[in-house]
Amino acid sequence: MDGLTQKAPGQWQIGTVAAIKVETPRVKSFRLELPMWMPHRPGQHYDVRLTAPDGYQAQRSYSIASPPENTNIELTIECIKDAEVSPYLHDVLQVGDGLEVRGPIGGYFVWDKQQPGPLLLVAGGSGIVPLMAMLRHRAHFDAAERARSPVHLLYSARTADDIIYREELAAMATSADVSIFITLTRDAPADWTGYRRRIDRALLDEVAWPVAQNARAFVCGPTPLVEATANLLVDIGYDTMRVRTERFGPTG
Repeated sequence: MDGLTQKAPGQWQIGTVAAIKVETPRVKSFRLELPMWMPHRPGQHYDVRLTAPDGYQAQRSYSIASPPENTNIELTIECIKDAEVSPYLHDVLQVGDGLEVRGPIGGYFVWDKQQPGPLLLVAGGSGIVPLMAMLRHRAHFDAAERARSPVHLLYSARTADDIIYREELAAMATSADVSIFITLTRDAPADWTGYRRRIDRALLDEVAWPVAQNARAFVCGPTPLVEATANLLVDIGYDTMRVRTERFGPTG
């Protein structure tokens, strides 16, 4: 661990904001240096807690975007209008500030190299965040390990400007064992060559791994998208035990 101190994930600590990156007009990534760090599994999250001067506290959970190979964490967060936590993070928090966090948390919606085989990743909006942690973790595999875990990613966004990690995803798509499909549900630029519709059975039939491949599926995004996609995958023939879901509501 090179002298880094570990601690229990159920305890709070103050992380220092080391960098802030604008991903889209409504999404930023926050890199935190933690005084007591511990590795996470791709798909886990951290709780973030804010405390007002009068003692009032607000708390939200945010997925980890960074791979476990990093010794810091990155949280990619969409600013939700009228929410209690994300507007503060977007509008007030600056590099060098402290932020109270607790994690890593979660053990169901996780994937790592101990689970080889084809991967189907389906995301809606900021649901791409935990799936990016999986993709970034996979990028650390050697060539043989990557070949054993090829990826199909289907990502639904409102507009091209809302695509989080757009350049990084485009770079990943140049790999022979990573296929990335993006669909826009609202406006699309004139030169758009991707899909232009919501995720439906026909789209999944086109981009999902054949049932015989026995792929693992991870679906993350708004509740209606997640529930509909998971049901469609089961209808197609995916094993329910190999379809993992994580959902969030409009104020998550």
